[in-house]
Amino acid sequence: MKKVKFLRKKHPRFIYRGYSYKVVKNNLKIIFSFRLEPDIRFRPEIIIKGINQSRFKKIGERVLNNLVFHLGLMEIPSYWKAACSPEIVIRAGYLNKEQIAWWHDLTMQGMGQFFYENKINYRKPDFLRITSNPKIEVKPQEIASFELLDRYLVPLGGGKDSIVTLEKLKRQKKKINCFVVNPTKAAKNVLRIAGIKNPVIVERKIDPALLKLNKKGYLNGHTPFTAVLSFLSVLGAVLFDYQNIAFSNEKSADEGNVRYLGKIINHQYAKTTAFERKCKTYCQKYLAKNVNYFSFLRRYTELAIAKMFTRHPKYFSVFSSCNIASKIGDRWCGQCPKCLFVYASLYLFLEKKQLMRIFGQDLFENKKLLPIMKSLIGQGRHKPFECVGTYQESKKAFRLSFLKAKKQGKIPYLLKRL
Repeated sequence: MKKVKFLRKKHPRFIYRGYSYKVVKNNLKIIFSFRLEPDIRFRPEIIIKGINQSRFKKIGERVLNNLVFHLGLMEIPSYWKAACSPEIVIRAGYLNKEQIAWWHDLTMQGMGQFFYENKINYRKPDFLRITSNPKIEVKPQEIASFELLDRYLVPLGGGKDSIVTLEKLKRQKKKINCFVVNPTKAAKNVLRIAGIKNPVIVERKIDPALLKLNKKGYLNGHTPFTAVLSFLSVLGAVLFDYQNIAFSNEKSADEGNVRYLGKIINHQYAKTTAFERKCKTYCQKYLAKNVNYFSFLRRYTELAIAKMFTRHPKYFSVFSSCNIASKIGDRWCGQCPKCLFVYASLYLFLEKKQLMRIFGQDLFENKKLLPIMKSLIGQGRHKPFECVGTYQESKKAFRLSFLKAKKQGKIPYLLKRL
């Protein structure tokens, strides 16, 4: 807490100063301007590729201003977290009291893991104030109220969930496309196998100044990336004329990870039913009236989705759900809670040979994963801060895996210890 108090005193205000955008070879390049008082500046960039320039005339400058302004609001947590300034000042546009309350709530809920891991008392009444001055002259903005084509934009990261959504929509003969941010090798291969020829591609660039601050000892940690994807996808839906945004968040995401300062902290807050409802209401009121933002897999559990995924073996050799491996250009690290949970989920429905082709090793024989298995089934300090199933689902996956292994006559190490 000493570091937090020092940084908050040194950097009392975080200011969203403005934004700019321009079209370069059918690409929309957006730059945001943030300032961490007194003297630190950030200029993160976003590039949305392959836009038909005639679409800009249809949308209009006022609507585009509003969409880009809101995208900047969603980028704030990634930079504000460095010092947790007591005040966030919005100068790039105007927010009314309802909007300020919405963004304050998102910060408190979505940054819960960050607060927990950095031992920050975010529940103090004066912890964060968000202000927006209506007297400051800003670029004119308005909501997108025009009709959009009844087509589906599917955010895709290369994992099994979005593949299930994609294939289900294809079977329903829907008009679909995919939305991909900083596409990984796995995502590119999934797009190729799915036959998606012209996906909406977005490049999101973190300002190197933030990384330098992290090395100096400024605060760092988890931010609600799915919320960033949500606002990016709304902008993409309007730019490319899609009415429906079909995320692939399941009901398992509603279970939190740990209790902290009297509140439940949820690593997957931006994937929850609660956030989905809040986001849809906000977007339709303040961004795009006719955008239908929802999760296509909301009624399913992780295990149900895993079973549905196994009906699509053409993706087995390319998909990846491991966040660690994707950063180093691999498919699976084989050491994290996500890898073990996905392995256990698929173990129920696949043969050993198929699992070896996917993961390259038998994770149930890895003794180092025992503490992770315990944390997945509720015997650790808290549920792992990863996109995994509920405690109940993990218990079920490991228990059924044990019964399957026992029936086959060889029980691997982790299942013996279960």
